[in-house]
Amino acid sequence: MGRGKIEIKRIENSSNRQVTYSKRKNGILKKAKEITVLCDAQVSLIIFAASGKMHDYISPSTTLIDILERYHKTSGKRLWDAKHENLNGEIERLKKENDSMQIELRHLKGDDINSLNYKELMALEDALETGLVSVREKQMDVYRMLRRNDKILEEENRELNFLWQQRLAEEGAREVDNGFDQSVRDYNSHMPFAFRVQPMQPNLQERI
Repeated sequence: MGRGKIEIKRIENSSNRQVTYSKRKNGILKKAKEITVLCDAQVSLIIFAASGKMHDYISPSTTLIDILERYHKTSGKRLWDAKHENLNGEIERLKKENDSMQIELRHLKGDDINSLNYKELMALEDALETGLVSVREKQMDVYRMLRRNDKILEEENRELNFLWQQRLAEEGAREVDNGFDQSVRDYNSHMPFAFRVQPMQPNLQERI
């Protein structure tokens, strides 16, 4: 006696629904792996559960990006909106710009110039000369700035020197004054008493 036909509709019981999802999810992932191995097919499978959890399988020989690009080209369906397409175009433009700048930089360094024609070599020479002029102008600006700084430092050094010499002179004068005052004090302290000079012949005035 065979199994009865199961009606395909939403399972109302949450426990039964989760059990059925788990079984069938594992079954479809197994089938995807089998068809990849048996038939050399490229398979991309993505499953989202009701809870939001994702399960996926990608054939080892490819990637999800490659699968999506092939689907886009084969089906002609737009997978991305205009905003994403414009962004992708901008990325490609920036990549080309970067490649072009890398090539130009190598040429400026003198690398890979054998393939350049005469006009390209002349343009390269003009660019190098223009760059050299700019570098020399900047070099002169830096040199003049350093000279100005040197002059400022020399002037400040002279001012500091003058102030230092002036301070030394003032301190020297104070030391001289202090030394003279101390000498006078020392001299007075050694005199035992005050005296008055008397004439050697006290009666000389009387005789005159």
